[in-house]
Parts: sequence; C-alpha cells; structure tokens
Amino acid sequence: MKKIIITFFGVLLLGNMSCTNDLDTDPIVELTLEELLNRDPNAVQGIVSRLYGSFALSGPDGPESSDISDDAGESPFLRGILNLQDFTADGIKNRWGDDGLDQLTTTANWDENNKFFRYLYNRIYYTIPQCNNLLSVLDNVDTEAKDEVIAEVRFIRALAYYYLIDTFGKGVLATEENFGTSAPLPEATRAELYAYVESELLAVIETLPNTNDYGRANKAVGNMLLAKLYINAEVYTGTGKYTEALSAITKVITEGGYTLADSYVSVFSGDNNTSSEIIFPLIADAVTSQSFGNTTYIVNGSSSSETMTLAEYGLTEGWGGHRASKGWYGLYGDLETTTDDRAALFFTEGHSYEMNDYKTWTDGYPSIKFRNTNALSSSSAPTQFSGTDFPLFRLADAYLMFTECAIRTNQNLGEALDYLNQVRVRANATPINTGDLTLDFVLDERARELNLEGHRRTDLIRFGKFTGNTYVWPWKGGVAAGTAIPDTYKLFPIPLQALEANLNLKQNNGY
Repeated sequence: MKKIIITFFGVLLLGNMSCTNDLDTDPIVELTLEELLNRDPNAVQGIVSRLYGSFALSGPDGPESSDISDDAGESPFLRGILNLQDFTADGIKNRWGDDGLDQLTTTANWDENNKFFRYLYNRIYYTIPQCNNLLSVLDNVDTEAKDEVIAEVRFIRALAYYYLIDTFGKGVLATEENFGTSAPLPEATRAELYAYVESELLAVIETLPNTNDYGRANKAVGNMLLAKLYINAEVYTGTGKYTEALSAITKVITEGGYTLADSYVSVFSGDNNTSSEIIFPLIADAVTSQSFGNTTYIVNGSSSSETMTLAEYGLTEGWGGHRASKGWYGLYGDLETTTDDRAALFFTEGHSYEMNDYKTWTDGYPSIKFRNTNALSSSSAPTQFSGTDFPLFRLADAYLMFTECAIRTNQNLGEALDYLNQVRVRANATPINTGDLTLDFVLDERARELNLEGHRRTDLIRFGKFTGNTYVWPWKGGVAAGTAIPDTYKLFPIPLQALEANLNLKQNNGY
C-alpha cells in the first residue's frame, strides 16, 4: 500500500476536482505517495477525487479494470450497496441467480462463501486504507485548504466504515495511526466502530466547508451521515440516539440550502446533476466515468428489450434482471387510479402483478424510476453506460428522517407532518392528517419515496420488520408467499477470505 502507481490515481496531475475525469492514463512511473506529493502538492485534489470515485467506479482504467482482485463488473461499491440493501428486502428482486445472487434475493441460505458479501467487504477495506495512506502523509505536505482536505478524507473513511457497521457489524479498526502495520489488527466490535465513526464525524463536520464542489462533502453531507448513524444507533449499540439524530438532520434541512426538486423523476434522470435536492451524489458519466457498478447497474439491469423499448430510457442494451415486487408497488394502491406520480414509475405492460417466479422476467414490474434520459432538457442519444448520478443523500430522505425522529421522541410533530406532506405533495399524493402520522406510515412512505436507493434493508431492521414473521414479502425466506427468517440475518456473514486472512476476526453469530 506504500507504493502508489500513477494509474491508480488516473488524473492526479490534472488537479481536477471532478469525479468524472478521464481515467485512461497509462502507468508511467511508480512513486511513493510522499514522492508524488512532493513533486506536485496539487495532486492531492486528484487523489481525493479518486477516493470519492471508489464508491462508484470499479478501477482506474475503465469499466473492465478493478482496484481489487474481484470481478470488475460485479464488485463496485455502489453495486454492493444495492445488492445487499435492496435485493435482500421487499421491494426489488433479481432473476439472474448467478453464484450467490439467489441467496440475496430470497434472503435465504446465507453463508460466508457468497461472493457478493466478499465484494462489499473488500471494497470497504480498499477505500479505508487508501484514506489512511493519504492522511498519513498530509501533515508533511503543503497544499491549499489542507484542513478541509483532511476533513473530507476522514469523512470518506467514515462513510466506508458506516457501511461496515451496518452490514457486517464488525471488522478491524484501521487508521492512519496503524497504517502499514504488518501484524493482523484485532477485531473491533460494532460498538467500537460506531464510537469511532461518531467521534470522527463530530471532529470534522465543523471543518468541512459550508459549500463544496458537486459530489464532494460539505457540512450538510457530514451531518447527514451523522444523522444516519444516530437514527440507527439503537440497532448498532442498543442505545437509541433519536434526539441526536433529530438535531443533526435539522441542521441538514435548515442550514444546507437544499430544496425539493419540482419534479420527482428529475432526481433520477440523466441531468440530475442540476437538482436542488441532491445533497451528496455518486457521480456517473456515460463517457468519462464508465462503470458497470454505478447507475448503469440500475438502469440497464431494470430494462429488457423483451418487453420494453430501450431507447425510451436512453439505453442501447438492457440486462433484464431487476423487477419490483408488490412489496413496493402494492404500497400505492391501485396503480391505475392513484394520483401518486411515483406509482407511474413501473413498467407494467406485458408483466404480471404477482411474482410467482422471481426468475421469470415478466413476473413483477420493472422499476423505471432511474433512467438515462434527461428530464429538464432535450434527451441525449442512448448510450451503453448511464450518465445519471446516484443520489446517496437527498433532501426528501432528510425530511422523512426528521419525521421519524420526531415521532420517536414526541417532539416537533407539526414540522414533521409538514415535511412528510411536502414529500407527498411533490409526488401528487394526498396529504395526510395528524392522526395518520405513525411510524408504520413513515416506513411505508420511505419505501414509496426511497426504494432502489440503498436504504430498505436498514429501514426494515430499524423498524423491527426485517427478520421473523411480523412482516413477510414475496420470496422472503425462499418461499413465494414469504416466510420468517432468523434474527441472524440482521447482519451478513463475515466473508471466508477475511476470516482466513486475519485469525483475530470471528464469524457473526449463527453462521
């Protein structure tokens, strides 16, 4: 890790702040990071951009390259988030079934050999050491706005750790302090990782800029991640932090300067980089940041020429993989009569309402929420890769988080109702009254608004509806009508390769 090949950083020497740079740079020379930054301190900005890109891109040399030894197409970070957060829950199912994907889409037969668990684990522990590497030398480098850069890198690392806490619940605590240590690190518990991420975010949020370039962290982005950590604290540590979550999310709403987009579908279209609602995107570009793991996975994966005209969604190819189930579109009521704009974002022609066989493309409705066409300007020509950015954090989510925390703490209920109804009115859904403002309604509204955005499994766990039989959905537990699954499944198994590489790690209970 001490040696940094120029290819990895791609466009370092261009000093470009964007995450959509040309990554097709041939390796010229191998330098230590210290040597590289001594030659050009401005290269820091390119390195930081590359760290942001690690959440959406597979590698430095186009969609066939990979930063890790895993498959370049299957293993990108965002693809892992979607696989583990959405396919394992109620709203979206995948039909491919290849080597472990069936285990996710049926929430059944999970074990440590599943490659999709390994992919996300490896991506997490790819991003974290890269952050540590940069942090270990930044103190000795003279670069512009160094304190803000350090805060951004610590945020990126905290974001990677957040997904480790949420999905696997344990790991090792690798920081710049132990970077380069040859001995295997000790296992860190979920509570220890939680405390570390909380302390990191509290330490850097005030140093993050009030505004930043698109796709980079500012104070609102930091507070959003802190609120997500706090809202799930009861799951992660056994102690609720809903009051703290409410305080953090209030700062996002009142100080961030974001507003709901007028059009819901514009948030998920090819020109969504202009959206007033997106707080923190993972950037995609059909030419300069091609990846099989960004929104290309969603748009192409949810489309097929078998039943759809691909060009209508800006595509040249469809993979025919993902369809929604009635666990999602059933929440809108009658799709033919509802006024909710979000209910129109399913392709129903030639498809069955019931998902009797999740491996049959025409069982279930494909979601056309994400598309590769523009919403606010003239559409561009269809492309193989998506140019639609992924809204990892957005204001509607913040509004619904505020509402949930207000209900759980029994405060600010008037504001909570207003925020929830702003989300509904934007979608032309009927506003609700105070008597309807319940946690169950919020959970359903989060599904209507946020499904296919990497939140659903976490939401169901937080609301106590993921495991057991309190709530079942199509193909839960490998049964068409759904059945109970064990509490073990609130965490994923630690991948076998990780256990073999570090004997200090122990498998999660039940696997």
